[in-house]
Amino acid sequence: MAHPQHHPTPVLDEQPDGDQFDREERAALQRVAGLSTELEDVTEVEYRQLRLERVVLAGVWADDGRTTVEDAENSMRELAALAETAGSTVLDGVIQRRLKPDPATYLGSGKARELRDLVAEHGADTVICDGELGPSQRRALEDVVKVKVIDRTALILDIFAQHAKSREGRAQVELAQLQYLLPRLRGWGESMSRQAGGRVAGGEGIGSRGPGETKIELDRRRINTRIAKLRRDITAMKTVRDTKRSSRRAHKVSSVAIVGYTNAGKSSLLNRLTGAGVLVEDQLFATLDPTVRRAETEDGRSYTLSDTVGFVRHLPHQLVEAFRSTLEEASGADVLLHVVDGSHPDPEGQIAAVHEVLAEVDEGATLRLPEIIAVNKADVADPEVVDRIVRMHPRVVVVSARTGRGVEELRAAVEEALPRPEILVDVLVPYDRGDLVTRLHEEGEVLSEEHTGEGTRLQAKVDPDLHGHLAGYAV
Repeated sequence: MAHPQHHPTPVLDEQPDGDQFDREERAALQRVAGLSTELEDVTEVEYRQLRLERVVLAGVWADDGRTTVEDAENSMRELAALAETAGSTVLDGVIQRRLKPDPATYLGSGKARELRDLVAEHGADTVICDGELGPSQRRALEDVVKVKVIDRTALILDIFAQHAKSREGRAQVELAQLQYLLPRLRGWGESMSRQAGGRVAGGEGIGSRGPGETKIELDRRRINTRIAKLRRDITAMKTVRDTKRSSRRAHKVSSVAIVGYTNAGKSSLLNRLTGAGVLVEDQLFATLDPTVRRAETEDGRSYTLSDTVGFVRHLPHQLVEAFRSTLEEASGADVLLHVVDGSHPDPEGQIAAVHEVLAEVDEGATLRLPEIIAVNKADVADPEVVDRIVRMHPRVVVVSARTGRGVEELRAAVEEALPRPEILVDVLVPYDRGDLVTRLHEEGEVLSEEHTGEGTRLQAKVDPDLHGHLAGYAV
């Protein structure tokens, strides 16, 4: 049989990602750069600030000997890609070298004033910091630069809010956003005043005396109530996911979880392996909702491929908590298919970031499960970088989801890593028990099959459950 690379399937090459119905919907409403609806003369009509956000990036390189300037620059490039995915125009970026971020203004008072001048020069309306800011840091920095300041966590949450489509995904994102917002509530002037009813002005009214509840306390209580409801909803949805997973387990269906850094090409590979038609875009966190597709090995054993949410450096803790039920797809799998972007400046850093998040969900997942590293985008990757990854890890397959290179080798590696039945049986199954023969083919590994006058004689490897059903037919 000729190698698939020499005779590629025309359909795959012409449309490797299947029907991309979601892409048209996502691109249906786009902002247009260079157009501003912010009026110069606010007396004309009601003033509305609805313009494309123009952002300046700011980061701190903690020169502690563990990170290099290249690491800091790669992190800023990633922040720029995140900002563009969220719909912003990146104008400039600055990095300050210091031992640790300033506890008051993140950058330090002098650099904060320089950042204010840079913002004014470019006409930016937002500053995005490459780190998680404390509530007081954000307020102090906003007071200096005079424009909105957000941090990396808020930016990632915003992207998730834009891209989540399923009911579970939207609930998970809202939970993460509320957990992020809760300690950052702030009040202005009258909004800090006490809430009270009755004829308070005259000091009358039963139940109106005493301290009452401030607006900020009211908001906090409402958010806590909403968080509690979302947690209950997500737990109920998790039950459905667990039921489906246990059903696959009961039917002895092996599972492969596709994990990896965001934009490494997980969805593209899933489409190549199963024809899933999952949305593919050159964008960070393009797909959030997990997709499960069925596949079959060469010898007829069924298994599933699950596409999980992408990871990123410093993935917000709130998201890991909110998406725990989704990420558990990975820890509950039989094989981890870890997709790495071979064309990225720091693929080893991506691998470490993925392992870090997996450890947060299930500490022993990467040690317990067989892991296949698929170095994707081989058609544009530096061969030296690819060779370095191949030497560092035991199971590595070099692939290109775009061209199809290495996909068959990857499929073979996945099939080899799947758990196989271990008990050897030699049975003679009567013809009226065709159901057992079917189970042998679906759940076991048939080594030989012969049709005789008394029935079907098979030699096969099976699991303990099926071995119990075959006990009465042993030769």
